[in-house]
Amino acid sequence: MISISLSSVTLILGARALFRNLSWEIQHDQKIGLIGPNGAGKSSLLKLIVGEYSPEPGGGVVRAKGVSVGYLPQHPEFDPQRSALDLALEGNPRVAALERELESVETRLGLPEIYNNPKALDKALEAQQKLLEEYESIGGAGYPARVREMLGGLGLPDSDLHKPVKLLSGGQKKLIGLARLLLLRPSVLLLDEPDNHLDIPGKAFLEKLIGDYPGAVVLISHDRYLLDASVSYIAEIENGRLTTFVGNYTEFIVDKEQRLAKAEELFQIQQRAIARMEMALKRYQLWVQVSDKFASRVRSMQTRLEKVEKLDRPELERRKMGLELNGWRGSNQVLELVGVSKSFENPSAAENVKRRVVLQNINLMIRHGERVGLVGANGAGKSVLLRLVLGRETPDLGEIKIGPSVKVGYYAQEHETLDFNQTLLETVRKVGNMSESNAVALLIRYLFSYQQATQKISTLSGGERSRLQLLLLVLSDANFLLLDEPTNNIDIAAAEVLENALADFNGTVLVISHDRYFLDRTVNRILELKGSKIREFVGGYSDYVDCS
Repeated sequence: MISISLSSVTLILGARALFRNLSWEIQHDQKIGLIGPNGAGKSSLLKLIVGEYSPEPGGGVVRAKGVSVGYLPQHPEFDPQRSALDLALEGNPRVAALERELESVETRLGLPEIYNNPKALDKALEAQQKLLEEYESIGGAGYPARVREMLGGLGLPDSDLHKPVKLLSGGQKKLIGLARLLLLRPSVLLLDEPDNHLDIPGKAFLEKLIGDYPGAVVLISHDRYLLDASVSYIAEIENGRLTTFVGNYTEFIVDKEQRLAKAEELFQIQQRAIARMEMALKRYQLWVQVSDKFASRVRSMQTRLEKVEKLDRPELERRKMGLELNGWRGSNQVLELVGVSKSFENPSAAENVKRRVVLQNINLMIRHGERVGLVGANGAGKSVLLRLVLGRETPDLGEIKIGPSVKVGYYAQEHETLDFNQTLLETVRKVGNMSESNAVALLIRYLFSYQQATQKISTLSGGERSRLQLLLLVLSDANFLLLDEPTNNIDIAAAEVLENALADFNGTVLVISHDRYFLDRTVNRILELKGSKIREFVGGYSDYVDCS
């Protein structure tokens, strides 16, 4: 059964047509991964479905009768004074409405004109029974506990449930929005990067929620592991066209590569055939000057060439940023932690636990050439460990040693290393000590336009800021990279460029990441930070899961 149908829709924003004559059907139980490069129009397509954008005349979006749609934008907004728990409890307004109706019926049952009138009493009791059945069917009695369980499973700790939303991060606000939608249970869920800022347990919880969801789900995500685990259909939007495929992300990519290879082969075969016909036509045109008997052949060959339906050459690969992390060897012992402990003031805790221990007696050695992944739940202390290595925090106990010929490069998750008031051009020229023309050429290699190069960094999207940070890493000439969630805002193509660059990098990498696919392709050792202690596992993420 079709829940939503898009028919020949065209969307033009400003002077740019994101797509033209796009048609798509969303079935009632499909789990769809909507993929494509940044800027292709994925978020705009969801906004078109929910009515935030309107298509050009001639196209339309139709919902089947009774179909409800829930939409989670990239950056949900809430009343900043409300608490996370209160907002999540309002996710299904029918629960509160039923509670009010049940209270009203109970009040009526206590009135003499009701309990002394058998007909009125039967009618009130029948109404109460129907309300109780509906209340039970949507989990009314256990609703608050279910809300807490969902928020906790997604990664929002109990300590944050009663905080005003204004004190929570953007990722935590997204958790609230996601919980509200899942509790409401619309017929179709439209989720725009719901996994951003989720830790690995939170992503696993999300995978199960999507898999078990009784309706349709359209998921925009750059997490290839999540797409493989939770969807069975792929819709790719690229160059204004939508391609659909039955299967998960990995199966789609294999099929796409085969289709592109076949299309390229057919294009080359046709080009050779056209070249032979054009060469024959030239010969006939030359011979006709000697004898008229070749005139019919000229006309025949011209007709054949005119009738050829020429194939477009397939775009085998989109233009990608030119990331090259060169590095250099340096010291064999890159980083050593000896008995490192770190705690912070915890004023909201009881008197006997006024300090929260984040790291306790950590001993660690990282040698040249290693690719080390640091994993753990949100709040476990991963970023604290990186700040200690960078010297931005001081350990309470222990010592941190960095090799004498080691130069550190840092990629910050929240882009706080960037000066948002500077232009891209000013930043690159300063860090790279280069001319304006060389800086512009370098920015273009990283997919920035000249117009963007002259704008302030504050005008960039999250993905563009990530690309700029990667460019600055290259200019830093570092041989030890500290990367904090480097794939959070970049699209799949950029993540693959980064993976290939790290594979060729002549240096050492310590990376915090919740991107399981990225970890499997990048690291050869996993450090798990849990309960202020570190455990080590040899291999990538899959090896870590097998051993833990």
